[in-house]
Amino acid sequence: MHIRKGDTVEVVAGDDSGTRGTVLSVDRKNGKVVVEGVNRVFKHVRRGHPKSPQGGRLQTELNIDASNVMLICPQTNKPTRVGVQVAADGSKTLIAKRSGAKLRDISPPKKAKVAK
Repeated sequence: MHIRKGDTVEVVAGDDSGTRGTVLSVDRKNGKVVVEGVNRVFKHVRRGHPKSPQGGRLQTELNIDASNVMLICPQTNKPTRVGVQVAADGSKTLIAKRSGAKLRDISPPKKAKVAK
């Protein structure tokens, strides 16, 4: 999964399709992400609760599947698929398929093995 906390994504499937937001958390084991302003639900709390001493309804975001979101390309400002480009020195870079723009470095260059 190439989505990280702090990335800007657009929801491409589900009730909140077309909504953009920032990734708040990522669950790599289950393939889920929590996006700001997406999949909002009400949680009813009693009086005396630490988050809401007066009680009432708290609005919170639930997680959605990572396959339902796409990263935003920095050049075109549109959702894009992503790919990994391997350089000659062994370093890996995440690129946008739509424009070929570099999104971020994934791994540093590999160290050359020294023959004994």
